Amino acid sequence: MIIPVIKMVLVVEDDININQVVCEYLKDAGFGVVSHTDGLCAKEFLESGVKIDLCVLDIMLPGLSGLELLKIIRHSEHLAQVPVMMLTALSDEQTQIASFDDLADDYVTKPFSPKIMVKRVQALLRRTGTAGGFLHLGDLVIDLERYTVTDQGEAIKLTLKEFELLKTLVVNRKKVLSRPQLLDLVWGYAYFGDDRIVDAHIKNLRRKLKSDLIQTVKGVGYRADEQV
Repeated sequence: MIIPVIKMVLVVEDDININQVVCEYLKDAGFGVVSHTDGLCAKEFLESGVKIDLCVLDIMLPGLSGLELLKIIRHSEHLAQVPVMMLTALSDEQTQIASFDDLADDYVTKPFSPKIMVKRVQALLRRTGTAGGFLHLGDLVIDLERYTVTDQGEAIKLTLKEFELLKTLVVNRKKVLSRPQLLDLVWGYAYFGDDRIVDAHIKNLRRKLKSDLIQTVKGVGYRADEQV
């Protein structure tokens, strides 16, 4: 079985309640999370060489401030390109300008909506090209950057349209997509052929995949979901 590849977020926030809320919302969104409550511990962690995909930093931290951590990140050979979001109660213009001058990627002031914060994290990862290129469903792993698929640890060879169809179903997991919807999403609005081409590609996918993940909803369409 393949261990899912997930994006790791470092959260450095000294307010325990805020730290826990941020971490829980990020975990619910599918991120791996490492949290610290003081700047010195966060510095030690960052210098350990552990791979991090994004940092969320409070500014007013014990030991070492978030702005000092930001400078460390930007001057680090292996961390310099990691996106950084400042999450702080400091809303004055001078502090915000200082953060962006030190190459912060985003600045969120407290109080904030945890749901919106997660959306901003996701958008930031997309903008910086690190939104990650893996989709997972059960033992199925789709590498969006390399256009490869593995199922139960075995490489699955798919045509481009089969890949796009599978990706579309997994992105919309548990949601039933009709044949016309799949035609629009995979083949494009310019396609005017028979919608039975969807059935043919679904049949091929089922034949190639080892897991029974594609379900037919009679009279409606198809959905991807894990086996119950």
